[in-house]
Amino acid sequence: MTTIEKVKVFFKEVYVELRKTNWLSYGEVVRYTILVLLVTILVASFLGGLDYGFSEILKMFVFK
Repeated sequence: MTTIEKVKVFFKEVYVELRKTNWLSYGEVVRYTILVLLVTILVASFLGGLDYGFSEILKMFVFK
């Protein structure tokens, strides 16, 4: 089997597997995207608040 034939077989198998895939609906994609963005913003805000708090504590006690 030549390399070209192997590549053709590979892409045929990929096509068959993709036909078996259960894709999300548009509404689910939008919902999950919004959820990921909200969680990312919340975690970033929490970590930013911790960073700010610890830097203020260091300024008060270490860098007098």
